[in-house]
Amino acid sequence: MDMEINVSGGQLSQEEVQAYIAHGKRSYPGRSIRRMDVKLDGEYVDLAYYLADAPFERIRRITGYLVGDMRHWNNAKRAEEGDRVKHGL
Repeated sequence: MDMEINVSGGQLSQEEVQAYIAHGKRSYPGRSIRRMDVKLDGEYVDLAYYLADAPFERIRRITGYLVGDMRHWNNAKRAEEGDRVKHGL
């Protein structure tokens, strides 16, 4: 995936751009950066990194155990989950 880079308020050398990309990768390890906005204001630089969506897995606590999904549950454990009271947000 190509990263979109937007620079406003001035110009940056390719070396500076690469340094800001490296900074973002160190700041957000394991995440891919979709877009980087760089706003130059004199001696100051504002950086904004926009990250790609991360996969989300729901974790539940059932009778003291943390589980991600119900694929390996037996019928009793599935019934217990079905009988639980669901609370809205």
